[in-house]
Amino acid sequence: MDTSLVSRNQEIMSGALCFTGTRVLVKNLFDYLEGASSLEDFLEDFPSVSREKAIAVLEAARERLSADAVTP
Repeated sequence: MDTSLVSRNQEIMSGALCFTGTRVLVKNLFDYLEGASSLEDFLEDFPSVSREKAIAVLEAARERLSADAVTP
């Protein structure tokens, strides 16, 4: 995934995948969307993540899933 979107650093959040330049876990975005929260809720609670970056991460994840899908 594009390093301008996400990064890992053992000294930041124990190496968990974060939005680049923040301490916000990418997992938080998926947890919000999996639950009853919206993208708007996530952005309100994590103002250091831009809408554009959050959407880009979602699109990259979708593309990766599509690329890894096996055709029966």
